[in-house]
Amino acid sequence: MIKGSCLCGGVRFEIARVLPLFEFCHCNRCRKATGSAFSAAVAVRPEDFHLVQGKELISSYEAPILKAPPPYRICFCSRCGSHVPPPDVDPASNWFKIDAGLLDDDPGVRPDRHIFTDLMAPWYEITDELPRPDWDTLVELRRPLRRPS
Repeated sequence: MIKGSCLCGGVRFEIARVLPLFEFCHCNRCRKATGSAFSAAVAVRPEDFHLVQGKELISSYEAPILKAPPPYRICFCSRCGSHVPPPDVDPASNWFKIDAGLLDDDPGVRPDRHIFTDLMAPWYEITDELPRPDWDTLVELRRPLRRPS
């Protein structure tokens, strides 16, 4: 079991397993939300996620759609401000992302790609050799994570 928590420890969760997807996202919204050059997130299926405590501490912000869906929702601990997983994960969804910095244990996967690098901060330079897929390639890479119809 992989455990995770917010900065103050008020929100705690467990993950049975992490999917083989660990992305560094350089989009404008992820940069603004994290206050960093990119977000680092792992993918988890809803049935593998369990919120242990702190549901009452979780607040969210829904950013308006800029040009086209998807919408952008950030959940955070109302006490310490840390990003946290949503308290109401749709069980029908294929997967959702959890910020890797929240994990207290090793998720067993390592970063495997940088996404939306065309939007990356001009002051940041990628110095690793991880792939940087374009949108069409990214969609194909994520296809195996979808549930069979």
